[in-house]
Amino acid sequence: MGVTDKVWAALTSMIKLEDRVERQAEAMKAQQLKIEDLTGRVIRLEAQLELLTGAAMIKRLKAD
Repeated sequence: MGVTDKVWAALTSMIKLEDRVERQAEAMKAQQLKIEDLTGRVIRLEAQLELLTGAAMIKRLKAD
């Protein structure tokens, strides 16, 4: 294998590695967006649960 072949192989490997890193970064961004969306949904569910349990307690106190 000549020097040119080794340089070409190294450049090719670097380009492939860069492509993989870019794809991984894009996948990580997508995952982060999903996590943020799920976090927002959990917060809304927690708020609804607190409101409903508070309302149930008030209703129970009024019934007694």
